[in-house]
Amino acid sequence: MAIPELAPRRTIGGIVAVWVASAVAAILIGALVQPDGRGAWLTVALGGSILLAFAIQLAYGRSQGFTQRVAASTLGALLVMGVISLGFGLAAIVPG
Repeated sequence: MAIPELAPRRTIGGIVAVWVASAVAAILIGALVQPDGRGAWLTVALGGSILLAFAIQLAYGRSQGFTQRVAASTLGALLVMGVISLGFGLAAIVPG
C-alpha cells in the first residue's frame, strides 16, 4: 500500500530551471559562435536541455506526471531557444 505524500514538493521550479538554462545556452551560442555554425550548436544545446530535464525530474523522485513535466521542460526549452535564435537571425539581416 502506497503512502500518500502530505506536502508534495512543487515541480514548477525544475521546469523553469531548464528554461533558464536553455536561455543562457542560446544567448552564449548567439554571442560566441559564428552565424553559420549556430544551428548545429543550438541543436547540441537542445539535446543538453533534454538531458537536463530528465536529470532534474528524476531527482524529484515522483513518478506522477513525470512525462508531462519532462515534456513541458523540453517544449519550453525549444520555444525559448527558438525565440532567442529568431532574435539573433533578425539582428543578422538588419544592416548596421
